Amino acid sequence: MTVQEETAEAVRAPRLRRFETAPVRGIWRHELALFKRYWKSTSFASMVEPTFFLLAFGYGFGSMVAMIGDYRYLDFVATGVVGTAALFTSVFPGMFNGYIRRVFQHTYDAMLAAPVDVHELVTAEALWIAAKSAVYSCTPLVVALFFGLDPSFGMLLVPFVTFFTALGFGLFGMWTSSVVPSINSFDYVITGVVTPLFLIAGTFFPVDALPGWAQKVSYLNPLYHCVQLVRDAVFGLHPLADLGHLAGLVAFAALMWMIAVRGMRRRLID
Repeated sequence: MTVQEETAEAVRAPRLRRFETAPVRGIWRHELALFKRYWKSTSFASMVEPTFFLLAFGYGFGSMVAMIGDYRYLDFVATGVVGTAALFTSVFPGMFNGYIRRVFQHTYDAMLAAPVDVHELVTAEALWIAAKSAVYSCTPLVVALFFGLDPSFGMLLVPFVTFFTALGFGLFGMWTSSVVPSINSFDYVITGVVTPLFLIAGTFFPVDALPGWAQKVSYLNPLYHCVQLVRDAVFGLHPLADLGHLAGLVAFAALMWMIAVRGMRRRLID
């Protein structure tokens, strides 16, 4: 076989599509080594910011709005801010870390030089983001316990809810990092996508107060399903409705995984 024929055969050969756990473990060890260096600053920002939201809105508006339905407004906000924390601690690392590591640091190029495929890289990065976010986003609940929120066994489910939420939004951030022309273009995403999702998720007020068309948009918002699941976990589960909310989060994460892998593959290999 000539060199030209061998080259043509290599081009025609399909990419390795198997999913192996060894590359995921290797990437996690890399992330853990980095995390040991910057965990203080990251933890401070990820835990203190949602606490400020809780205190500002819970006590600020709470002084004017004592109750929403059967909930104290402070408790209502505390459960809502959990979803907000999951959003912020996942989508921003997905966007900015994904772009910086791909464009400036070429970290992903170095990873792909090892026996790592793009879908393994994307999966490992997203799982790491989701794992951190699942921990950080529980901070508002912990703070709220000190301000009168009644503890419940359902609170143990909250990290799992925020994990799936953060997984989807982390993957969304990674996909976004693969399509924007420059890092400054994230301003469009933050203002045009992230902020509206944050505002119409039922975090600070019930979505029932919105106009009819806005309510329908809210039901398509993954963050809305996260907030509803967190509230039900804390105040009382509604099995059928909660399974629907969970299915929405899982479907969102699956869709984001597919397009994130496709986008990163196009940028890194194709």
